[in-house]
Amino acid sequence: MTTSSKVAVIGLGNIGQAVAGNLSKSNTSFIAADRNLEKAKELSEKWNAEPSDIPGAVKNADILVLAIPFGTISGFMKDYSADLEGKIIVDPSNPIAPAESGGFKKVIGENESAGEINASYLPHGAKLVKALGTLGAETLSNAAYQSPEKAVLFYATDDTSIDPQVEKLIHDTGYNALRVGGIDQSIRIEVFGDLHEFGALGKLVTLSEAKQKV
Repeated sequence: MTTSSKVAVIGLGNIGQAVAGNLSKSNTSFIAADRNLEKAKELSEKWNAEPSDIPGAVKNADILVLAIPFGTISGFMKDYSADLEGKIIVDPSNPIAPAESGGFKKVIGENESAGEINASYLPHGAKLVKALGTLGAETLSNAAYQSPEKAVLFYATDDTSIDPQVEKLIHDTGYNALRVGGIDQSIRIEVFGDLHEFGALGKLVTLSEAKQKV
């Protein structure tokens, strides 16, 4: 991330609040945006962040952490397509919903991934990275900055030119970063995937442990 890059966390639900809280611990300057501006203002005081509505955050930030539900991302891409050119969009979404029998279920095909689906909506000139969604919100918050060795957050993107910005962002949230490949590898780091906390991995891993898994 260059010194001029501005990060916005868009959507202040469980994941958004976990990401924002972690960024605040590293004294990273960022925008906290929500459709409820009063909520954004209230939480921003705690984080020492810049509150904003969503249109303002999209215009003023270079890196957008899109912490909104999977089902709303296609509409977001369409509504803000003109303002997303040149932006890095960080997608932590997981395509799940409560299951009738308890727990969660995928809302897309078994072999489909949110990352690939969302990439198909990407406006011209925008860049997508699947990241910050490999842990549940509680773990994402509680395990940040663990010592003596930080835990890992995996990411996937087709554009390797943004790896430095993505890894800096992940570092600033209190984790080590490890790229697993392109967007076609997103399914591995989404819920039920082999590198997700709620999948085959089933736990936090350090960088040395993670490299053995990838």
